[in-house]
This record gives sequence, structure tokens and C-alpha cells, in this order.
Amino acid sequence: MSNSNGNGSNKIMVPNAREAMNKFKMEAANEVGVNLKQGYNGDLTSRQAGSVGGQMVKKMIESYENNMQQNGGNNQ
Repeated sequence: MSNSNGNGSNKIMVPNAREAMNKFKMEAANEVGVNLKQGYNGDLTSRQAGSVGGQMVKKMIESYENNMQQNGGNNQ
């Protein structure tokens, strides 16, 4: 069950990162053509939600790979 007050299991470990994660999610949604609203988005289909999450993962992997390439494969 969804918990919109921020006390669910999807806790952001760095409190200042919440705004950046929300922006990242909105950008990913825009890239796959899903219109997200600020706040509750429980009206999304599973396909739409999966598309947003998949795009976020794709971008995170690309970022990690770029960082590895710039650091010569040393990810520390």
C-alpha cells in the first residue's frame, strides 16, 4: 500500500536529496511521455509507472558507466 507522507519503505538516505530525486523522476517521466503531477500519482497504469522507473534506472546506469569511463574504471 502506498504511503504518501514519506514514512514508507522508500526512504531517501540523504535528506537534501529528496528534491533532486523528485526532479530526476519528473525528467524521466517527461522523456517517456508520462505526465506526472506533484504529489499523488496513483492513477498511473503499471505500464506508465514501470516506464518511468525503467527510464530512471537506465539513466543511473548510464551515469555510472560514464563515471567509470572518466575515472579509468576505478569507481572509488
